[in-house]
Amino acid sequence: MIEKLEIEYERAILIGLITQNQDEVKALEYLDELEFLTYTAGGEVIKRFIQKMQKPNPKTFIGAGKLEEVRIYVEANDIGTVIFDDELSPAQQKNIEKILNTKIIDRTNLILDIFAQRAQTSYASTQVELAQYEYLLPRLAGMWTHLERQRGGIGMRGPGETEIETDRRIVRDRIALLKEKLKTIDKQMAVQRGNRGALVRVALVGYTNVGKSTLMNVISKSEVFAENKLFATLDTTVRKVVIGNLPFLLTDTVGFIRKLPTQLVESFKSTLDEVREADLLLHVVDISHPNFEDHIASVHQTLDEIGGKDKPMLMVFNKIDAYKQETIADDDLVTEKTTAHNTLEDWKNTWMNKVNGEAVFISATEKENLNEFREKVYEWVREIHVKRFPYNSFLYPDFSEEM
Repeated sequence: MIEKLEIEYERAILIGLITQNQDEVKALEYLDELEFLTYTAGGEVIKRFIQKMQKPNPKTFIGAGKLEEVRIYVEANDIGTVIFDDELSPAQQKNIEKILNTKIIDRTNLILDIFAQRAQTSYASTQVELAQYEYLLPRLAGMWTHLERQRGGIGMRGPGETEIETDRRIVRDRIALLKEKLKTIDKQMAVQRGNRGALVRVALVGYTNVGKSTLMNVISKSEVFAENKLFATLDTTVRKVVIGNLPFLLTDTVGFIRKLPTQLVESFKSTLDEVREADLLLHVVDISHPNFEDHIASVHQTLDEIGGKDKPMLMVFNKIDAYKQETIADDDLVTEKTTAHNTLEDWKNTWMNKVNGEAVFISATEKENLNEFREKVYEWVREIHVKRFPYNSFLYPDFSEEM
């Protein structure tokens, strides 16, 4: 009989703030996401600490009293990792480490660590390594002694673990070398994109863990890795897809997230070129997530940053099978109806169908409404194709005629 291997998770606590720019609801939502990130990285959240302040303490992020409370809890409960929901300055990280005497990482470092785990290709690994070095460079002074004390685990993968003795000059040289390497790969990838011919290019975009890879597997009959964890897919995947008799290229891109580290936005420039060069974006949204509207706003902000905001876009609301509305009892005269009480039909009659004129509601896992999805994608791709090749229009009739 084969024994099951028990996965050992690092014991971690989370720390967040309620500030004038981030109310309690938003702070708790970010901590929920941070907990999922921690789980994805291999950690187990034991407790959360949250403090109300006008703005973060410039020396220790949280107040002295709260930090002492955290220190006592860390020592009493064998906590190996303390994770902060915002990026810490080098000075803050150094000061907190002196007081807590344990591993301190922030949201940026956590995301970089997950990317380091997920990178499968040489290109993705190079991108992640560059982002890690750029994050580490301003933190070298206090980082090496910290790394000597804490070996391995969340936030410790990558250059720091084997480069304890590295000084700033060598790190800068390494950054320069990685950038040159990426330039070479970028040129190769640009040639590859150019060699794909004049086929219409469609890119799946969206928040992380909304089901983009699952949807790609369903419509392209491919086996792209999909998992219920954040950033399950890191490497860009391109497949040729045919709907009816109309061929096009479909790209699965890395998922976006709020507070996306600037180092990753820059180092993953070539991956995001797939979005910039796409003819059509399929913006996949997890409608079952209670904060999906915030996710939409975050994706639009990232698209704006990388120059993809004005692309033709079809909104694809996924996971309708998991959507649950909040209900109000008939005798409840106190509770005011909010969007959380909307049925799917209610949502369909809101702004959603006004984005570019239409939207589609599906379940990729349960294969619900996929015919409607294929019809809409076919019509959008057909319109782009016919504009590009007007003499081919007779080859691709309307979807209803074709199917």
